[in-house]
Amino acid sequence: MSGPEFVLGDVVKVLEPDATVHPDNDPGLSPERCVALYEHMVMTRALDERLVTLQRQGRIGFHIGSMGEEATIIGTAAALDETDWLFPCYREFGALLLRGMPLQAYIDNMYGNANDPVKGRQMPDHYSGKPYRFGSVSSPIGTQITQAVGFAWAAKLRGEKLAAIVYFGEGATSSNEFHCGANFAGVYRTPTVLVCRNNGWAISVPAEKQSATDTFAQKAFAYGLHPIRVDGNDLLAVYKATREALALARAGTPVLLECLTYRLSGHSTSDDPTRYRGQDEMAAERLKDPLPRMRAFLEKKGLWSEAKQAALIAKVDADVKAAVEKAEHSAAPELDTMFDDVFAERPWHLREQYEESKRAPRAQGHGSH
Repeated sequence: MSGPEFVLGDVVKVLEPDATVHPDNDPGLSPERCVALYEHMVMTRALDERLVTLQRQGRIGFHIGSMGEEATIIGTAAALDETDWLFPCYREFGALLLRGMPLQAYIDNMYGNANDPVKGRQMPDHYSGKPYRFGSVSSPIGTQITQAVGFAWAAKLRGEKLAAIVYFGEGATSSNEFHCGANFAGVYRTPTVLVCRNNGWAISVPAEKQSATDTFAQKAFAYGLHPIRVDGNDLLAVYKATREALALARAGTPVLLECLTYRLSGHSTSDDPTRYRGQDEMAAERLKDPLPRMRAFLEKKGLWSEAKQAALIAKVDADVKAAVEKAEHSAAPELDTMFDDVFAERPWHLREQYEESKRAPRAQGHGSH
């Protein structure tokens, strides 16, 4: 199966400036699904803002958010089938929650307490969730690309009917992992969609200093992938483009999907974007914010109102506060849990270390928040 011819300037769009949808581009989502996805975007944004506040207060150590990129992340994740797998970069906590991880479990991960699904072994926002078919975040740039492609290849060899989707920023296209993963996907025709979140900045490096190509999608040609570009701030367009990409990938044509979006916040809570971005640029990009765009669409359809918005914000605020309260009063992980989930059968040297750890005293104050 091959996709439509790629034209350099083509960008998939659905939502018009007047918040209407052209009937030829309508992805066919039900009104209920549109509302649910918008609500999830609002929750993701509110959670982002709350976590930044917690970090500034010294209650968590770090946060890396998705402000401005919610449509790209939620739209792609919503397009997956239940059996598909998702391999994150580090901004995809909204996708993890959409895939089913409870809010409490995610907040526990931010605190690294005893209820944290990864037992406090990772820094905040380095989550994972096998029950949700969601791979692990790792900090090195691009490592998730080769992991996703290898996973998809193994599934293909086993005859499993699934696709894998992997996220990365445009800066990661300069990494060897991107080259290795894209090349392997093309050679072995793995059922993979490589999602490039082109948010304009690789921390403080602008996209034009990251690559000399006119688009990032056109890099697909070098590897035998199919390129698609989409307005990453248009939830409906992202969903439509991802469904098309997944259909191609499952049929043997892996896809490089470039989502044109923008990071409205810093790279992380350790970053000050005012040092390298001008206020005029930021103001112009805020006009493209995906949340108001989707809300305008829903309001035009009579599906949303100011009262519903206020009720949703109040509910999200209450849910997040309750989860934070519980996380902050949870114990630290037991020391000996560091030996769990490492090997299917624990080797002799880890058995010895495990027994020693149970006898050794723990440092005072360890795990306090």
